[in-house]
Amino acid sequence: MPQDSAPTLLREGSPAAPAGPRRPPHGAAFDWLDEARDARRRAGLTRTLRPRPADHPLLDLAGNDYLGLARHPEVTRGAAAAAHRWGAGATGSRLVTGSTELHARLEAELAAFCGFEAALVLSSGYTANLAAVTALTAAGTLVVSDAGNHASLIDGCRLSRARTEVVPHADPKAVGAALSGHDGRALAVTDSVFSVDGDAAPLPALAEVCRMRAAALLVDDAHGLGVLGEGGRGALWAAGLAGDADVVTTVTLSKSLGSQGGAVLGPARVIEHLVNTARSFIFDTGLAPAAAGGALAALRLLGREPQRAARAGQVARKLHERLTAAGLVAVRPDAAVVSVRAPSPEAAVGWAADCRAAGLVVGCFRPPSVPDGISRLRLTARADLTDDQIDAAVGTILATAPAV
Repeated sequence: MPQDSAPTLLREGSPAAPAGPRRPPHGAAFDWLDEARDARRRAGLTRTLRPRPADHPLLDLAGNDYLGLARHPEVTRGAAAAAHRWGAGATGSRLVTGSTELHARLEAELAAFCGFEAALVLSSGYTANLAAVTALTAAGTLVVSDAGNHASLIDGCRLSRARTEVVPHADPKAVGAALSGHDGRALAVTDSVFSVDGDAAPLPALAEVCRMRAAALLVDDAHGLGVLGEGGRGALWAAGLAGDADVVTTVTLSKSLGSQGGAVLGPARVIEHLVNTARSFIFDTGLAPAAAGGALAALRLLGREPQRAARAGQVARKLHERLTAAGLVAVRPDAAVVSVRAPSPEAAVGWAADCRAAGLVVGCFRPPSVPDGISRLRLTARADLTDDQIDAAVGTILATAPAV
């Protein structure tokens, strides 16, 4: 060993080697997570995953299976058959190996059912909204966004290079005022049915103010498909806007259709543009064949059984009537979501927990997840609920309601 590479040994009593820079404790880079966790706990905002068993016995008024199709034998057989034929996964992005004949069939039938020229299927409703907002905007575009829009639309606005102006909830005049001060490309974005309170957007009035200023209209119909419109064809169909040349809609396959995935529907030239420019489509793995097969089976079943859509609305109205008659404050449902006000965030959490303990699962919305700062229980009506189940749900909610 060369002399200059020999290790230096310190003998007892010899001076210590000069100290180098102190290294922080192992894992210190994430110490800030502990502070963030403690802050969430103090604010009562900790979220917890609750894995459910396949046969869980609770009555579910929290999920979005509006038509009761997620476990329908015809839908599960469609999913299983697609997995057996096409495999467990799509194997790649849609532009590489992830597009199958099954995806194309689903897109064609979904577009025809909803009254649009073309459709593009993505891996979720979230990625569908990201695709639509970001691909239809650019630097210099104005996006006018409803204050009550879903987080996926909000994130699409944030990711776009456009200027976003947030306007008061369900206010066509405010949309028109925002558009009137802009010279150039513009896009108004809104939910069709807002997921917190279940109220519907004034789509005909929004379309009118957009057309007066040559702006496009993008509508997230996640909570309208399968519930609104003739036979569940959606809010755009109900508003007489389906297939219009300046209207684009997004849907999810994970609510009324009981599967998973999302889609953008609109003019063929819009869909062609998304295929070539939408990053959340181009760089994402295609929807799994089982999800596509399940969604297609559900769509065909709904076409044969359109009464399911009407039943979901009937259940929602019945829940609202029964709860308000008993003195609770609830928003009149325009689709299948029933929002019941709670006196405080703590009361909402406790109310939902008491319902669960009594065998009923309900949603619980509280700040900062709600833009108006009002805590509430969120109930989702299902077409397959029996009158006895409705009675049981109402009884549980009333028996556990907190004192005002």
